[in-house]
Amino acid sequence: MSRTYTVETYGCQMNVHDSERIAGLLDEAGFIPATQGEQADIVVFNTCAVRENADNKLYGNLSFLAPIKKANPNMQIAVGGCLAQKDQATILKKAPYVDVVFGTHNVGSLPVLLERARVEEESQIEILEALEHFPSTLPARRLSAFSSWVSVSVGCNNTCTFCIVPALRGIEKDRNEDDILSEVKALVDQGVIEITLLGQNVNAYGVDFGDRQAFAKLLRKCGEIDGLERVRFMSPHPRDFTDDVIEAMAQTHNVMPHLHMPLQSGSDRILQQMRRSYRTDRYLGILERVRTAIPHAAITTDIIVGFPGETEEDFQATLDLCTTARFTAAYTYQYSKRPGTPAATMPDQVPAEVVGERYTRLHNHQQAISLSVNQEAIGTTHKVLVGDYEGRRDEAQERLTGRSEDFRLVHFDNKFVARPGDEVEVKIFEASAHYLIGEPISVRQTRGAQAHQVRVETPGPASTMLGIPTVKR
Repeated sequence: MSRTYTVETYGCQMNVHDSERIAGLLDEAGFIPATQGEQADIVVFNTCAVRENADNKLYGNLSFLAPIKKANPNMQIAVGGCLAQKDQATILKKAPYVDVVFGTHNVGSLPVLLERARVEEESQIEILEALEHFPSTLPARRLSAFSSWVSVSVGCNNTCTFCIVPALRGIEKDRNEDDILSEVKALVDQGVIEITLLGQNVNAYGVDFGDRQAFAKLLRKCGEIDGLERVRFMSPHPRDFTDDVIEAMAQTHNVMPHLHMPLQSGSDRILQQMRRSYRTDRYLGILERVRTAIPHAAITTDIIVGFPGETEEDFQATLDLCTTARFTAAYTYQYSKRPGTPAATMPDQVPAEVVGERYTRLHNHQQAISLSVNQEAIGTTHKVLVGDYEGRRDEAQERLTGRSEDFRLVHFDNKFVARPGDEVEVKIFEASAHYLIGEPISVRQTRGAQAHQVRVETPGPASTMLGIPTVKR
């Protein structure tokens, strides 16, 4: 009888992409995904080291599994990802019953390590310090039949004082353009119509081979691939964001009008302390040029509240910049002290209660802006790609959910019996800070919908399809 598995993912899209590889490897090794609510024989945690709450969630879940593991010694637990890369010894000290600890650079070793742990009845640790081969050659169990991630690079050359990721994933290593395009074409042949190009800093792509315009060229070449209908990317860095990328976005028919551009702080003084290598005038200048070239573009961002030394004046500068920028959405985070980063030892650490109060103020401030921006969409029409794992918003009302071209979440009544992978033209009549609601006008079946229909797996929650529950941040 085949053993079952589940993969729980914390962190960024890179981790989600890695988890698809982990699931594909376990499939190839003969394991099967656990059904929802079933206790799996193999539990894999793909971890994040960016914020402290990810640590707490991991160790909380490991503690929960301890009595289950004791009652069933044949059960196996593996911990991988950035936290495993950073705290390999700590994990086994806190949870000695963990069978495997593996790093960000050796995902492909997991099945062998699990078997070795089973045979030797001893915990296995394998952490490589550098990536030897891109994991693109590994099998994958994708979350979606028609939407996929494609890595253009791994690692990061930036030295942000709050971030430990470069120390864990290494310096930037770029993939060969031909390899990227070959993977995209192979995915399109399988029915994928939407790809998201991934990297810690995608618009620095080309640093390995000395071509500053490599990312813009890559976007344009994606526009030449027949059957590829939507191209997205994340995340760029304002320091490296150049006008040739804006031109490529505006001129390439399948590059979507959405830009996720991390800000982190609206205070120039704090940006300097963060070592972000740009200031607010440059940031706002990029937004202005994007909106001039692509008037209907939606812009989202990341913001950290409570960085060491942040004063009320600094925080107010962030609020003011949000007002000026009018982000469609902002992913806001309370600063988390991470051992090993320069920021962790900076003076003037902001008290937790002050950070929490500012976080709430920023959240409420941006909510009002997001609502205002979304209300401007009322009366407009959007092409919405029906999701196959975002699910129904309201089963009783038979509403479907999908993403517009500018990446906004849209709910609509399913009067045309649209299916995942269909593109529905929707006229918006209601808006909230987080989503739009509209009336479907027409539906178009895409190649992605056809790919969805021929899948062996029945679409459903991610934990049912892939053994990969919802991403935890």
